[in-house]
Amino acid sequence: MPSTPDAAAWREQRREAAAAHADALERKQQAESARARVMITEFVERATKDGPAPVPLRAHASSGGARYRTPLVGWYLRVDETIAVDTDGAFYVLRAVPSLAARFRGVTPEPSDPPLVLGAGGRDGESLDLRDALERALRG
Repeated sequence: MPSTPDAAAWREQRREAAAAHADALERKQQAESARARVMITEFVERATKDGPAPVPLRAHASSGGARYRTPLVGWYLRVDETIAVDTDGAFYVLRAVPSLAARFRGVTPEPSDPPLVLGAGGRDGESLDLRDALERALRG
């Protein structure tokens, strides 16, 4: 099918619309992460002052059972201990690729941008508002 000027213009408009949509989504996610960081900073201040005490954080193998040491200390935000905040206020998803080396040496997770809803888009019942997770962590 030969390309016509109208088809080329339509494709260019679609590309521009997709780029604008992606930019808007990125700005929204950045704004949500900024609000989440404020909440996490307040949580770390309260937890440091009033408890509970931070604990050594471990990462879970993405395939299941194994848990790996990390150099991190902080508070778990989910009961399954897969999401946490360290004492510096960094947000972590504590998943690691299973390996024999990780069993012996441990892993060093990278911090992530925090969302306002933990597990958003997951299965029903698995999402949790960040504010609720932080309050539950404060209660110990």
